[in-house]
Amino acid sequence: MDDLRPDGWWREGLTMRIPLTTLAALLLCASAQAGSFAENPIVYFAVTDRFANGNPGNDHSYGRAADPQGGDVGTFHGGDIAGITQQLKAGYFQDLGVNALWITAPYEQIHGWVVGGKQQFQHYAYHGYWALDYTTMDANMGTRDELREMVNTAHAQGIRVLFDVVLNHPGYADLRTLAQYKVPVLWPGHEKAVLRDYHGFIDYNNFAFAQWWGPDWVRAGLPGYPDGGKDDYTMQLAYLPDFRTESGKAVGLPPILQRKADTRAVALPDTTVRGYLVHWLADWVREFGVDGFRADTVKHVEPASWLALRAAATDALKDWKARHPQQKIDDAPFWMTGEAWGHGPERSSWHDAGFDSMINFDFQHRAGADWKSIDGVYRQYAGLLGKRIGNAPRYDILSYISSHDTSLFPRDQLKHGLSALLLAPGGVQLFYGDESARLPGAAPAGDEQQATRSDMNWTSMDSATLAHARKLGQFRLRHPALARGEHRFIHEQPYAFARVMQDDAIIAVPEAQGIITLKIHGVFADGTKLRDAYTNRTYIVKDSAVAVNAAGTVLLEKAAP
Repeated sequence: MDDLRPDGWWREGLTMRIPLTTLAALLLCASAQAGSFAENPIVYFAVTDRFANGNPGNDHSYGRAADPQGGDVGTFHGGDIAGITQQLKAGYFQDLGVNALWITAPYEQIHGWVVGGKQQFQHYAYHGYWALDYTTMDANMGTRDELREMVNTAHAQGIRVLFDVVLNHPGYADLRTLAQYKVPVLWPGHEKAVLRDYHGFIDYNNFAFAQWWGPDWVRAGLPGYPDGGKDDYTMQLAYLPDFRTESGKAVGLPPILQRKADTRAVALPDTTVRGYLVHWLADWVREFGVDGFRADTVKHVEPASWLALRAAATDALKDWKARHPQQKIDDAPFWMTGEAWGHGPERSSWHDAGFDSMINFDFQHRAGADWKSIDGVYRQYAGLLGKRIGNAPRYDILSYISSHDTSLFPRDQLKHGLSALLLAPGGVQLFYGDESARLPGAAPAGDEQQATRSDMNWTSMDSATLAHARKLGQFRLRHPALARGEHRFIHEQPYAFARVMQDDAIIAVPEAQGIITLKIHGVFADGTKLRDAYTNRTYIVKDSAVAVNAAGTVLLEKAAP
């Protein structure tokens, strides 16, 4: 979330269910080669608070309330870990073919709100980017037992769980948190603060701010604290306190956690700021078996810290799997993807800093083009991802068409966008509601990205779009060739391509109707029986061609004999 800015504070007993559609596809497709997760990541990103409310009893934890002025744009809406578990048990994610679930950080956030937009709404930390205590669950998200059940339920379905994590900054010094933990920097009457006078109740010249995180922990530009630096690693992003992760100085617990009775944090001997943060985040992996992290604001933290986090989390997951052999999916190592604002499909130095994958900001802007242009994108991505650079391992990207930090893909073009995304080379990320045509919410001036985080549209889902997404997702899950194969152009009108690797091959025609003859020399041999996963029709290859009856999309795979 590199687009934060102040006073607009943003810019930048388990039940396992296998859907009949998935089961039928697996039985029919003899060539199903799901491959490893790292070869073919299909990640579903849910803003937990906006996704599903499994326990209304935790909706107003810590005194969090509705926003009478701002229309609840930035408040907690009630979504929680229990809601995600309910949807797991209903088979929602299996139906979509996803193999990883990225959730917003469930650890405890600042309790109150700060000024959002141009003094337009109360902005709470519903998104998980303003941490207060990295060692405890945020009560709005649920309990540790609920988190454990969610992870175990996902694992039982072969779905990995990824946490969104922030190593760059904790949360703002909000009025409620400062008052609750008795940091004596507030003026009388702060309980009645409103948007227009909020900052007037905080004494920003008071050296008692030392009782907050403390100057050894963060750069904050407050009395007794160092100012933010001029470079990416040491700057204060949108006036947030910046963790001093580069410091070699051993520190104790920050003062605010020393006074927090329910923290699980303990003082660690001879430990730096980086060491504490890495220890706290790795503990979630060690206790719950979290499979990976999506790291926020990567370019604002030095590579050594990311490498330390990756190493600690890798050890922690290995330890968890050794102790929970029945709950693990496999023995794959910890996985990390990172957000460095503006990163494209190319390999970068961040891939050497602990990241298997980097979020690809390039694709959203190109996915709405015609198929001739998209074929050029596919060819570019497949070429880059298949190329070896010296002795460097193969790298990956995570492409998307909608994001909480940018915009939603046009709702009237979602079938096109979903096809473009779910047939793209590299890893892919579905943003919650793209599969169901969730409408945008309010877009306050100064923070238009809030529109991307509306509530999941469970009661108004677009059934045709959802069915389309499910067919594409399940097809992709069976075929690592889509992510890692050689890209071959077949036909311009209607557009058709093949993706081929050693043990897997597919042919796709993203938008087509009626009888089509496809020349497929070198992809499938004559006599091969093919199945269209979109319609469940079967065909035979003859004279290096196949004639198909398209019903909107064609997804060809080798059928069972």
